[in-house]
Amino acid sequence: MLQFYYNTGPNPMKVALLLEETGVEYEGVPVDGRKGDQHKPAYLAINPNAKAPSLVDGDNVIFDSNAILLYLAEKTGKFIPTDAAGRGQMLSWLMFIASGIGPYSGQSVHFQHHAPEKLAYAINRYRFEAKRHYGILDAQLASQPYILGNDYSIVDMAVWGWARLMHVVVDAEAWDDLPNLKRLIDEISARPAAERALAMAAKHTFKSEMDDDARRNMFPSNQAKA
Repeated sequence: MLQFYYNTGPNPMKVALLLEETGVEYEGVPVDGRKGDQHKPAYLAINPNAKAPSLVDGDNVIFDSNAILLYLAEKTGKFIPTDAAGRGQMLSWLMFIASGIGPYSGQSVHFQHHAPEKLAYAINRYRFEAKRHYGILDAQLASQPYILGNDYSIVDMAVWGWARLMHVVVDAEAWDDLPNLKRLIDEISARPAAERALAMAAKHTFKSEMDDDARRNMFPSNQAKA
């Protein structure tokens, strides 16, 4: 059985969605970032980057959420194009999410909600770039139901992980300018697999307090500076 190391963040949740969509059996293993689980030697042996998610499939160990999406889609033969042209588009958009949507959204969240100083320049830059990237996806969805065309794929799942948190990444009003993307995210959120993924994550009670220990575990760069 697969072991899926997760927390409730956007990157683990997009993998949870694919696991539920494919119906493969897996064991969920919580990684509580605020408690520092990601820095324990046993977990670092799985993911040297000290982040969730990770996946163990027998002798195969995969980390990074987009790598896991690709691995599972190829393993199951589901939610992934099989022709060369479709695969090229899939890789392009998946890497767009990996290199743009994820980093800009994450930094937007950090500087707005977790940084010890409210730096106006950083907040403006990352909010702007996050919303600009979401705007590109919105334009892609203006004339087709899914990012790759007519078929629901791992690219849509990768977007769902982050975009469902738009109210935190940018603000709730951002949806006013992203109607096509909102349609997609609402559709995915209503899928039974998405409901099961969220229910799976809710079974474990993760630490919610952002106390000094949590800040040390989550933001070690601040400690290094000090």
